[in-house]
Amino acid sequence: MNSKNITFSDLEQWLDARGITEIECLVPDLTGVARGKILPRERFTADRGMRLPESTVAMGVTGEQPSCEDYNSVISTTDQDMHLRPDPRTVRIVPWATDPTAQVIHDCYDRNGSLVPFAPRSVLRRVCDLFAKEGLTPIVAPELEFYLVARNTDPDMPLRPPVGRSGRSETSRQAYSIDAVNEFDPLFEEVYEYCERMELNADTLIHEIGAGQMEINFFHSHPLQLADEVFFFKRMVREVALRHDMFATFMAKPIAGEPGSAMHVHQSVVDAEGNNIFSDANGEPSQAFLWFIGGLQRYIPAATALFAPYVNSYRRLERFTAAPINIQWGNDNRTVGIRVPVSAPQARRIENRVIGADANPYVALSATLACGYLGMKNKVAPRPECVGDAYLGAYELPRSLGEALEELRAEKDLAGVLGDLFITVYTSIKEAEYTEFMKVISPWEREHLLLHV
Repeated sequence: MNSKNITFSDLEQWLDARGITEIECLVPDLTGVARGKILPRERFTADRGMRLPESTVAMGVTGEQPSCEDYNSVISTTDQDMHLRPDPRTVRIVPWATDPTAQVIHDCYDRNGSLVPFAPRSVLRRVCDLFAKEGLTPIVAPELEFYLVARNTDPDMPLRPPVGRSGRSETSRQAYSIDAVNEFDPLFEEVYEYCERMELNADTLIHEIGAGQMEINFFHSHPLQLADEVFFFKRMVREVALRHDMFATFMAKPIAGEPGSAMHVHQSVVDAEGNNIFSDANGEPSQAFLWFIGGLQRYIPAATALFAPYVNSYRRLERFTAAPINIQWGNDNRTVGIRVPVSAPQARRIENRVIGADANPYVALSATLACGYLGMKNKVAPRPECVGDAYLGAYELPRSLGEALEELRAEKDLAGVLGDLFITVYTSIKEAEYTEFMKVISPWEREHLLLHV
């Protein structure tokens, strides 16, 4: 159901045609967790008027809310209701459910009928609307990496690769190995079956560099549709992995000594006639293309807290680890943060390689498009192309969540595009998470400091 003109009546027909008996009414929170309510089919009506407290979409990964003045200035201490409206275009079957069940993503509105500005889906709608006012439509295609790991119920124990059908775990890196993917054929057959039943536009599956690390690519489309699909895909893969006695994790750096997991996002922009504005009529790179790159270079450092949202995220952004350390750009160069793949003029696009797999897809797509939008609006010229190894250059990205939050708070241009209230809520939550993490004493500290300092 991807048509722009789908109505609630169309949604009801879709549900009836499949004999749906239960509805999962979902709202993605700032972490990307699916929250909401489950209803019997007969109670899912156009005038249902479902509500949730506004704090539902504004809590951290621990499930806690900040108790600071900034946060309370946006999220009322009385915890007012949000009014939920289903987006009929998002309806999907829940293929693992015992009874015929559908899942529908809902948008969050306040009592006056305005979108809740700090809900992730609202932020992405806001950014897409800015492009639409210019007669433009952004197009994106995410590449999402993740690890399959053995079941681990003890958070103090390191993660390890799962056992494949050979009865053995991977002990070496198997980048792009078909046989290594085949080790998990039963799992991936179920993943593709579920993708088909859920109408997810998943394309290729490959084995990435790390032991047990995989990557799924999505076909290019509108950002809101792709964010929804990544949201659904993450939920589905975790479920399938559990059914095969393993975990799927989208942590940015789940295993020490192995590469981290990214969500590389290819992005372009088309005009009202569907022409890619990144190419001139003669097929050469356009000024808009260069300004978009310039915007990414100018604003990615301040947006890093949106692309790398947890303390673990910064373990991925290290030199020589298949992840960028700076905001250089280059053609067909995987050492840079901003890569331009080889393509025909109509397919010219820019790949943001900074974003981690742990990022909320709605927030990450909003932020990367905001950077490019600001580049075009402010006519930001890019720096010269990097034609060598960008790992030999200096670090240009924040090295910790605390540093990244400081840069995000200071950048008023991004707040103007993404919304001041969103930035306030987001940074308050992340500051609370960072403070909580700093209370934990790590094994490294005990090993090296206990008897030596």
